[in-house]
Parts: sequence; structure tokens; C-alpha cells
Amino acid sequence: MRQAGTGTGGAAVAVVGPVAVPLLLLLLLARSPPAAAGDGQKNDARLVSEQFSQAPQKLAFYSWYGSARLFHFRVPPDTVLLRWLLQVSRGSGPTCTNVEITVYFRYGAPPVINPLGTSFPDNTSVQPSFFLKMLHSNASINISHPAPGDWFVAAHLPPSSHKIEVKGFVPTCAYIFQPDMLVVRVVEVSILDPDVPLPQTLLSHPSYLKVFVPEYTQELRLELQGCASNGSLGCPVRLTVGSATLPGNFQKVLTCSSPTQACHLLLPSPPWDRWLQVTAKSLAGPRVSVAFSAVAALTACRPWSVNFQHLLQSTPNQSSNASTVLLPPTPSYQDLDRTGRVGGGSFCLRSFPVLREDVDVVSVRFQPLDRVSVVVQSDMPSVMRLNLNTGMDSGGSLTISMRVNKTAIANTSVVACVTAASPLLSFNASLSCTTAFFQGHPLSLSASSPTANLIIPYPETDNWYLSLQLMCPERPEECEQASVLVETTLNLVPCLNDCGPYGQCLLLRRHGYLYAGCSCKAGWRGWSCTDNSTAQSAAQQKAAALLLTLSNLVFLAPIAISVHRSLLVEASVYAYTMFFSTPGEAVLCILNYDTLQYCDFLGSGVSIWVTVLCMARLKAALKYVLFLLGTLVFAMSLQLDRRAAWNTMGPCLFAIVVMVTMWVYRCGRRRHCYPPSWQRWVFYLLPGISMAAVAITIYTSMMTSDNYYYTHSIWHMLLAGSAAFLLPPREQHTKPWACSQKLTCHYEICKNHRDELYTVT
Repeated sequence: MRQAGTGTGGAAVAVVGPVAVPLLLLLLLARSPPAAAGDGQKNDARLVSEQFSQAPQKLAFYSWYGSARLFHFRVPPDTVLLRWLLQVSRGSGPTCTNVEITVYFRYGAPPVINPLGTSFPDNTSVQPSFFLKMLHSNASINISHPAPGDWFVAAHLPPSSHKIEVKGFVPTCAYIFQPDMLVVRVVEVSILDPDVPLPQTLLSHPSYLKVFVPEYTQELRLELQGCASNGSLGCPVRLTVGSATLPGNFQKVLTCSSPTQACHLLLPSPPWDRWLQVTAKSLAGPRVSVAFSAVAALTACRPWSVNFQHLLQSTPNQSSNASTVLLPPTPSYQDLDRTGRVGGGSFCLRSFPVLREDVDVVSVRFQPLDRVSVVVQSDMPSVMRLNLNTGMDSGGSLTISMRVNKTAIANTSVVACVTAASPLLSFNASLSCTTAFFQGHPLSLSASSPTANLIIPYPETDNWYLSLQLMCPERPEECEQASVLVETTLNLVPCLNDCGPYGQCLLLRRHGYLYAGCSCKAGWRGWSCTDNSTAQSAAQQKAAALLLTLSNLVFLAPIAISVHRSLLVEASVYAYTMFFSTPGEAVLCILNYDTLQYCDFLGSGVSIWVTVLCMARLKAALKYVLFLLGTLVFAMSLQLDRRAAWNTMGPCLFAIVVMVTMWVYRCGRRRHCYPPSWQRWVFYLLPGISMAAVAITIYTSMMTSDNYYYTHSIWHMLLAGSAAFLLPPREQHTKPWACSQKLTCHYEICKNHRDELYTVT
């Protein structure tokens, strides 16, 4: 069972059924690439195959983004076919059944997923994810002409049942997932120079071309000239321009068939400073040659740069002027000629240099040099470039906030567009925020709405651009001389608002790649813990905290009994356990949640330890030594894994073995049952053992995240009640509420009559 889904794209993606992975490898390496890559009947010597793999990971049931297992690959340049081989294996235990596995794919950044259907924060722009659902079987997926660079794969099991399982006590099933990446790339690619016709002849194999798009390219025009098929007119050629990305695919496909009309493709705002893939494939059928000449024409413009040379000339102790001057471009700006350099041409944008300040991991602050506001006019867009192409910036959230004075924008409006790879250079009346290969994020400012905000989770690794322009839809003449100052706040943050008061921002790592996610509590959900559809109210949180706290007061009973029977060490342990208690996912905590949880687990385990050893009636020195050693063992084991069952049950079983051994020894020596009184068995031991058994049952099999407050409170009361019943009676010679036991080690002053010297022993 396999199901692929996505919001956009999909034309370049093909899902293949489950096959044996070794067979797939042999087929790919032994055969020529499939038709998606443009092969014919014979092998194409220009194509080579490569394989990349990563270590498998154990899948988990989904509860938050950290439950998904992330894989990071890098696709080499000039790749014409990308094939993912998805391998799933599971254990052989009785609990292992067929479980649906969801696999996500995305280019440039980790996929933004939402399996629980929760809401995102306001002003968040999220594209639908491309995903594949599969059962316990191997599968593959093909992507033609993938974009070179970072690709991410994420996989997880269905949403969790919210049951709190004790590790090692209930058998579980392990689902192992491993994706392999196989690529077919071209080793011989024809370079298409601007304004230079490049003759090509198509027969059975396609032609692979590429053209370099320099910075400040306004438009790219691709044209096929002199096209003929076997000497006759006509141009049966399909031209594919650009690379496939997921979840959105914005490849341009041009089909040329008319012998009279010119065959050309116009691309406004193509991606800057990179190679653009072009694939030409014949539609004339086998053994029919098609000849043509490919021509690429670049239309360039000159940026109007903001002068900030005075910043370099000023000393660190001098304050620079806050009002920068817009100067004409320097003579070095020229139009783009065939070599990609700039030559004479018209202005196309107003460029504002931006300072990138790295604050922390996945935390960056952007601000214009020497000024806070950006000048926006109607003649050309004002552009700010945000450098997010370090490879480590895609694991956070890009936040953009803009504000304008209401009085300065009374009869006008400011439109903005946030894009990757290249800026939007031509704003029209429809306010379409689309470049050649990217669907941007539109924003607008007006007198009625003077602020605008945008949140982009996991932005793609690239140069991002913020383009702004002044618009006067009703009276265009009012915009000719008008200018508006727009204040911008641009940041890359790990988590939006640090996940708020009901979440915790956690930094996740996959090998050397870091990304952040929010872990929510108190019933809150969502990408930034802003979805309150299942959240607990303030009254419910207070009731839960009071229930967990007041249930600990039951420990006053074993504390009082311990003091009454001169068991001061045991009373101290019970007091420690009473003080520390974790209120589940509530917000009202006296200490850090992790610290509080550790102390709670430690106190509960040591309470059981000292209670059982106290019932064994050991000698005082041996008992206190075991108390100390057991506490150290509990501290170490809980630090390793506090959720593992045997980390707590192991020491407790050892204490029970010691107690049973001592009881059997006393039974044999006294030749009657120990404890000897039937009242002790009926009124104390049996109720205490029953309460302990019920507590263990609740702890191991009945706790969920929804009923945690009730079941954990019952666990507290049963644990304290069992300790009160199971504590042994005081010694006959010991008075109640007194501590007559003497220390086994003390100092004595001895006198040596011969040497008249005093020695401390």
C-alpha cells in the first residue's frame, strides 16, 4: 500500500512499487536511465550513476516534530534523475504488525509537516508537504531533473496513543527505516553562452544544456532558431528549463511544433548567480533527427546602490550619520554581456546593503546598514538581500515584520514580496508575487493596516530577497514624487517566541545538521505551541498541580511512623519524596521540569529501597551502608535512562531478595514463621503488599498523558500507604519518639600511664 500526496507539483515525480533493493541497484547501474531522464534504446555514455546512503534510524510514533527521523542528502550538480530507495524493516516479535509509515521529501530545508492537523501561528506561510505513505515494504520514488543541493527526507510512524510506557517492561516492536539515494548525472553538458547560437542535433538522446544567470539579471529569453526535422520545416522539440523541487515544482516546459511561429520562452526574474539546466528532447520519434540552434538572451539592469562608504571611513569611536544618501551607481555596474559582466542599462532596483549578525545557533539578526528604515518609492522596487545560504540556516524560522507611519501612507500603499534565489523586480496591478521558478510570499502596508508580519518555518537554503514598492492604484500621479520610510525587523530564530509559555524550544541534531522544534505541554499543540484546541485551562492546571501536590501529603503518615519508631533516615527519604513531584506537562513547577522529574524518580525508587531493607531487620551498620550504595546506584541508573523499568526494578528486586533471605534465616533459627504474629500479616503486611502491587500495575500499564494527573496522584498515595503499612515495628527497648541508637563509630580518649601521652583512636 503506497499513497503519495502533495499540494503542488508532482509532474516530475514517479512512485515505484515495492521491489527488492539489491535488484533496484542492479537495474539502475546496468540499464540506461528511464524515459524520464531522456534515454533511447542505447546507453548514453554521457551519463554516470552514483549512490549515497546514510545509517538507518529507528522510527517513533509521532507526537511532535522531534518524533520524526530526519535524513540529509546533497544532490550533485548536473543530475538528471534522482531515485530514492526506501527500505523498512521490523522486528519479529508478536507485537510487530503492519504499520503505516509516512515519508516526506523537501528540497532546501527540512519538510514542514503537520500529521496531527494542528493550527500554525498567525501570519505563517506553509506550503503543502510532499509525502509518501507505505506499509512494511520497500519502495522507490523517481524525480526527474532535481535541483542540486540539500535534500531532506523525514519519516515517522502514525500518531502516538499518548500511553506512558515503561521501557523494558512491555515488549515493543522496532521499525527501522533507511533511505538510499541514487543519482544519474551528466558528465558532458553544453554551455549556452548569452547571445551566441549553439547548434544542436537530436536523435535518440536528449541534449543537456546549461546557462549561467549572473546577478542583477532581469529577464532570460530562450529561443530555438532554424529548427528542422530531417531537412523539413517544423520543430518537434520539448524544452524543459529549470530543476524540480519539492513540494513545489516550477519547471518550465516548452513544446515546439509549429513550423511558422517562433519557439521561445521568457523567464522574468530568473534565479541569480547559478547555472540553469535546459534539456531539449525530440518528439519526432526514433531515427528522426532534429536540428536547431539554441540562443539565450539576458536582459540586465543596474542596481541603484545605497552609499555606505562613510561607514568604512569612520572610526569605531565616531558615530555615523543615520541618514544615508542615495547615490548613482558606480561606473563598475555595466550591462550583462555574453560573459556575464554588467554593461550600460536602466536601473531595475534600489539595493539596500544588509548586515548579517549571527547571534546564536540558528539565530541571526538582519538590519540595513546605518539605518533602521528603508526608503520605498514607486519608480523601482527597494530590495534587501538576506543571506541564508550558509547551509545551517534552514533549521529555524524566518520572521519578517514591517511597519509604516499611518500619516505617511494616507493615499498610497506599500506592496512587498519575499522570494528566494532572485527578487521580484516588476510589481503589477494583480500583485502577483511570482518569479521564474519561485512562488513568493506577498505582503502589503496601508493606512488601515500599517503593520505586516510574515513567518516562514524552515526557509530554504538560499539568498532571500525582500522587495518593496510604493503603489497608488487610484491616482498613479501621486506616487511619482512620493517616498515612504518602512521600518523592518528581520530575524532568523530557532523557535517563534521561544515556543511561548506552554512549550519548550529544543535543538535537534542529525549528524552535523542542527534544527529546532517545539515540545508543547499542558495540552497545547501546534508548530509553536499556539493551538489551544486541546489545552488545559488555568483552573485545570491549578487543579492538577494541587492534586499532585496534595497527594504527596500522604507521605506524612510514613514520616510520622518512622519518627515514632526512631527510623530517622527512612523519615528523611520519605520527606524528600514528598517534596519533589512532577506535575506532568503542567506549567506550574517550582523547579526546572527535568530536574523535578529526576528528583521524583529518585525519591520514589529510594523510598522503596529503604522500606524493603528496613523490613529485613539488618544490623545498623550494614543497613546504612546498603542505604547509601543503593542511593548511588539509583542516581547512576536514572541518569542513564529514567524511563527504563529495570533501572528501578533491579535494585528493588535485590532488596526483596535480601529481605526474604533474612526472613528465611530467622524462620530457620527460631523454628517458626517470621514475622511471628498473625496480626502483623493480616493488618499490616497483606494490605501493604496489595497497595504496592496496585501501585506497580498503575505505574506500568495505566498511565497516559491525559490521565497522568489522576493516576500519578494515586501512585503517590499507594506508595506512601504501602510504606506506612510495611514499616517494621520499633524495637522493644526503644522508646517512641526518641533516638536512643548510638553511633557505631565514636572517639575515645585513652591514657598511656607510662608515656603520659594522650592518643585519639
